[in-house]
Amino acid sequence: MSVNELKERHIEATDTVNSLRERLQQKRLLLLDTDVADYAKSHGKTAVTFGPTDLVCCRTLQGHSGKVYSLDWTPEKNRIVSASQDGRLIVWNSLTSQKTHAIKLPCAWVMTCAFSPSGQSVACGGLDSVCSIFNLNTPTDKDGNVPASKMLSGHKGYVSSCQYVPDEDTHLITSSGDQTCILWDVTTGLRTSVFGGEFQSGHTGDVLSISINGSNSRMFVSGSCDTTARLWDSRVASRAVRTFHGHEGDVNSVKFFPDGNRFGTGSDDGSCRLFDIRTGHQLQVYNQRHADNDIPPVTSIAFSISGRLLFAGYANGDCYVWDTLLAKMVLNLGSLHNSHEGRISCLGLSADGSALCTGSWDTNLKIWAFGGHRRVI
Repeated sequence: MSVNELKERHIEATDTVNSLRERLQQKRLLLLDTDVADYAKSHGKTAVTFGPTDLVCCRTLQGHSGKVYSLDWTPEKNRIVSASQDGRLIVWNSLTSQKTHAIKLPCAWVMTCAFSPSGQSVACGGLDSVCSIFNLNTPTDKDGNVPASKMLSGHKGYVSSCQYVPDEDTHLITSSGDQTCILWDVTTGLRTSVFGGEFQSGHTGDVLSISINGSNSRMFVSGSCDTTARLWDSRVASRAVRTFHGHEGDVNSVKFFPDGNRFGTGSDDGSCRLFDIRTGHQLQVYNQRHADNDIPPVTSIAFSISGRLLFAGYANGDCYVWDTLLAKMVLNLGSLHNSHEGRISCLGLSADGSALCTGSWDTNLKIWAFGGHRRVI
């Protein structure tokens, strides 16, 4: 069989797959006669309301000299690690705004950072394709820097996201521009499993984000430039458990819902979506109409501790608070006093749900706390 014949067969097969995918999508839409918001409205549910003092910026963390790209909270809630274009990781005390560590990185192009469950170590990765681990208890060297305790090398593209397996300082998962995710043994520095790559059920574009299920740490979800999210079982690396379609742009952020049965996504298409991992169905779309039809990309998402609220950061500096039940935007932190002056690049909620931290290209991080009569939702 000639090369031209193979190419023709490949084109025909691709067309057939796309046609079947479209038909499957139409069948699914016919079966879904309602969404979460319509169901909630039909049962008399009302949207969450916010007063002027219910969610306020209580602290601005200043110390980076470049764009903030990533942040993470410790499980005990009072420390934050942030990664910036200035080539540094900074560990903050969120209660005092003081810096406890400022780590100069081997590669300045850092894109992601994460705290270990014990809070004793931080991990980061970026354009050097390596995930570096730093033990915060390690003495500084003669130049005042904390040396890396482990370098996890194996990706063939930039490291876009990293997250420790819950309750384990010894394992973490990374995602990469090489279209794969890797489960690492931090103790040995070796790869335990590779997800995607040569496997047909893997992503066909850069993997941008991951989220590990807090209720079942063997399961994690990934979001990609191929416009899909995929569910993985860490015990079966050879294929994705399920692929989730719906977005029309890069999936920049994924996050599990608190109950572990659903997850949210944020995309370049300007929408957030809620999916059910058991059925594969899309449950809800969260998007805001703009008068100029210029829809800013969603850069990062997080759920409140109950799941009733979805926090979404946008490239234009907005940070919407969505009522997940009614698909209504109930607050825009970007319109409040003392908000960010640039793109919201990352955000995260403290372990007890009492505070939200946002990071921006304006080089600052801001901590937003529930106040007034508003209890943690």
